[in-house]
Amino acid sequence: MQVPPTLIGRKQVLSNSGIASILVVLISLVTGGTDRCLDSRESTVVTALIGGVIGHYACCNGDTWSSELGILSKAEPRIITTFKRVRKGTNGGVTIDGLLAAAAAGFSIGLAFVLIGFLTTVCAPDVFWRQLLIIPMATAAGLCGSLIDSFLGATVQYSGYCSVRKKVVGVEGPTVTRISGMNILDNNGVNVVSVFLTTLLTAFACTYIF
Repeated sequence: MQVPPTLIGRKQVLSNSGIASILVVLISLVTGGTDRCLDSRESTVVTALIGGVIGHYACCNGDTWSSELGILSKAEPRIITTFKRVRKGTNGGVTIDGLLAAAAAGFSIGLAFVLIGFLTTVCAPDVFWRQLLIIPMATAAGLCGSLIDSFLGATVQYSGYCSVRKKVVGVEGPTVTRISGMNILDNNGVNVVSVFLTTLLTAFACTYIF
């Protein structure tokens, strides 16, 4: 039975935005819809929630940039678990270019938060300038999220080479030779787990740094 494309699209949207949507609703309820700076002295809860949203989108953006730009790399990808060379498109395969793209994607999220925050949010001078720290943190979140995604892709997501289609596929079959991973999670499942972990780590880090 073939899954309708609209259902696949909805699953992808949900896996890449569901957690952040919940956090944004919680932020709105806690703050009454007013913009806040990252400042644990004022509110640890709000700081953690905002940090979680930033970590969420840094991870999603990092995954997208590393996939779309990393595949353009001339270097052969290496699977993150053993660093052996694998075919392009193999889940868990990484390149230096892809990892740099993930970090740059996180950087762009942190920079956007700071620039918009400077225009829309009012806070104490010392707190105001500490917001700049979210840029390296978001950069790390983009890279970390991509690494988590790659590790999960290499271990709990199936990759195989189809001799008929002459390409890497994510499902088992009689013409498919296994490359790596177990058929436990699909791409959406891997995204949800990596986003959740990155969101959690960034939220906790923000409560200690800000």
